[in-house]
Amino acid sequence: MPSPPPKDNDTWLLLTSDPLRQQDAADWVVRPDCGATVVFTGTARDHAQGRPGVDLLEYEAYEAQVLPKMSAIADEMRRRWADVGRIALLHRIGEVQIGESAVVVAVSAAHRNGAFEAARFGIDTLKATVPIWKRERWQGGKSWGLEPQHLTNITDIDNIDTDNMDNNNLDNNKIIPATADTR
Repeated sequence: MPSPPPKDNDTWLLLTSDPLRQQDAADWVVRPDCGATVVFTGTARDHAQGRPGVDLLEYEAYEAQVLPKMSAIADEMRRRWADVGRIALLHRIGEVQIGESAVVVAVSAAHRNGAFEAARFGIDTLKATVPIWKRERWQGGKSWGLEPQHLTNITDIDNIDTDNMDNNNLDNNKIIPATADTR
């Protein structure tokens, strides 16, 4: 069982080889002053572009850097959306079976716009900045991804073009450096 959520903090960060239970995150983010919660769960699927029959994912991380990077993401979420209440950023490492959760991002906020926007920023920024790599095993072989993932600093990201985001490769993303406040 993964580590339980914190009792005295409004940010829950976790990197674990244990299965993630999205309902735990959904229940934990609820606060009496927050009227909205959003939970995103990324699950292992049975295919990827050009890779039919995916039957296993394996995640590896530069563990010493994961929680500090997640903490910086949570701090940035709070800076951008002042009405955010609780934030959970949870990620698996090790083998993840098809249908299991690989990542959970849960956010509560006073209003739905803040919750939705902060959750979207949380998952997109986690994928772009946190040193976690995915290996897929499929009918034709296994690989650590179609192309290398180039990590970006959180402070360099103002907007991630999520419409062009590919789950296997972030090279196609348009990362726009923060030069002005565009919110």
